[in-house]
Amino acid sequence: YHPMSDDLIKYCLSVLYNCCICTEGVTKSLAAREDFVMFLFTLMSNKKVFLQTATLIEDILSVRKEIIQLEEIPNLANLVQSFNQQQLANFCRILSVTISEPDVGVDDKHTLLARSTQQKTSTCPSRAENNQVTLVNIPSFIERLCKLATRKVTEAAGASARLELEDWHSWLDNALVMDALMQLAIEEAEQSSTGEILVLSCFGISISILLHTFLAVIWLPQSMKIVHEIMYKVEVLYVLCVLLMGRQRNQVHRMLAEFKLIPGLNDLFDKLIWRRQTSGHVLHRQNQNCDCSPEISFKIQFLRLLQSFSDHHENKYLLLSGQELNELSDIYLNANIIEMEALNNTDRNLVCDGKKGLLTRLISVMKKEPIDSSFRFWQARAVESFLRGMPSYADQVFLLRRGMLEHILYCIIDSSCKSHDVLQSYFDLLGELMKFNIDAFKRFNKYVNTEEKFQMFLTQINSSLVDSNMLVRCIVLSLDHFESQTKDMKVVEVFSECRFLSYMAQVENRLSFLFRLTSIVNVQTLTQENVSCLNTSLVILMLARRRGKLPFYLSALQEKEYAEKYPGCLLNNFHNLLRFWQHHYLNKDKDSTCLENSSCIPFTYWKETVSVLLGSGRSSRCAIATYIDEAYRDLDRDFLEL
Repeated sequence: YHPMSDDLIKYCLSVLYNCCICTEGVTKSLAAREDFVMFLFTLMSNKKVFLQTATLIEDILSVRKEIIQLEEIPNLANLVQSFNQQQLANFCRILSVTISEPDVGVDDKHTLLARSTQQKTSTCPSRAENNQVTLVNIPSFIERLCKLATRKVTEAAGASARLELEDWHSWLDNALVMDALMQLAIEEAEQSSTGEILVLSCFGISISILLHTFLAVIWLPQSMKIVHEIMYKVEVLYVLCVLLMGRQRNQVHRMLAEFKLIPGLNDLFDKLIWRRQTSGHVLHRQNQNCDCSPEISFKIQFLRLLQSFSDHHENKYLLLSGQELNELSDIYLNANIIEMEALNNTDRNLVCDGKKGLLTRLISVMKKEPIDSSFRFWQARAVESFLRGMPSYADQVFLLRRGMLEHILYCIIDSSCKSHDVLQSYFDLLGELMKFNIDAFKRFNKYVNTEEKFQMFLTQINSSLVDSNMLVRCIVLSLDHFESQTKDMKVVEVFSECRFLSYMAQVENRLSFLFRLTSIVNVQTLTQENVSCLNTSLVILMLARRRGKLPFYLSALQEKEYAEKYPGCLLNNFHNLLRFWQHHYLNKDKDSTCLENSSCIPFTYWKETVSVLLGSGRSSRCAIATYIDEAYRDLDRDFLEL
């Protein structure tokens, strides 16, 4: 073995990179060589060839059918600890491929049925899950990512010093180029610029014109630093977000709290994260890759992180300031309600500094966002995640005081919003905001104060029940809750005045929703997005069972089948859905806990109701089978074999 010079390694990497770009099949051939891929990782310890190596690895991993196992990389922990902060940020681009489950797209593999079948055949953790565990266990890894995510960037004074990020994106969409240009801007004079240009040219990237442009603009280096920082914060936030959703979630949460990620992001919010409005971008859902500008990607990734951080976790109160925590305590005290344990346990040394926390800043931005901006989808999701879990009166009032309910109703009724995704996020947020909260219903009634407004509201709900079913569920639960509080004069007054409660109190309207909810999904089309329709229909039937009205509801469904001239179709479908429900939820503790907390109905009652509905005895007036004539029965199919 003869050690190669750094320059020779650079040229070899350049040749390989060009071959991958110009010759079909080369990248896949290299990706199939496990030993070669592992060797490339060892080259990353050499700072002089780090950029070239990292870019080649990224291209190779993007075409591999199977995710590599990080634990098989020689001396991975030492390698990661040897990276400086910029190298670690760049390395996150590679890590994002290794810790994310392969994109299942929108085909049948995305259905819950397909996922259940896959889980039956593979009970071991996936490679992506194993890689997440490997990273979390690397000493100081999470701490360094927190420092990267919250690192400040000093902007040049004056608006003229800024370079619009969309302009950058039109000709700078490669991280390697940006890193190399950063080197040209900040390295010492003794380093040869010609050498850097030569290396980049070997990678097939023409930058001479860019360099002349750079040299002609005196304020470029500072603007370049800002864009460079934003590009890598996107990668860092993505890695943190994935780890927050993994099996090590609680461990990651503790680390992010300890290293003050949320207060650090709060300090960056006004000057970097949301420093100006951006328009003209497309909506990207949770599992979609984003090829938009650095600033848009940064904002979306920031909102995804907040959603993952708050979702069903007591650390959500770190999004507030000490003053705002006091406000929550006062709300509980004035309402004579026992303070939530999570609020009482929050370490005030780890919350946001100043008067406004991150949640309040987000709400302020959300209310100013252009009505057609798809950021609204992610903003609403992030705020809604703060309310998920056991309903908290103080959390709801905190948002009500900041005008959230009126703003949501404006967007749904008066803004002419056409996006189903944005409307769905607002329906979900509205449901969490109003659930069991009589003050919210009073505010709703004050805003929706005409029959015309209420009919417009109903039209939006009925236009897509998949989007609005969570709101319907929250209203049905709240109606049941308020009907047991007939001695509370405030409840009685609001109940008598609120159009929405009066509408849902009519049995025929609840039955109409139930019929549609059980019609729009089947076992083969169930996904994580529409399974809520099945659970909402179950909530309606559980409340009916609690009041001894379950036979009446099932009989009404049977009558509806005959009226629509397809007897057995609806009830057979619902029977299959409930069988799948048992298969899906009785083996998933997290999902069952979420159902219990959000509905305030014990999960044992969910299970009992499903068992009763699936009963086989013809004499049971609460079993679905009783209401299907023998000629139309189709209850014995094995849905897992379809």
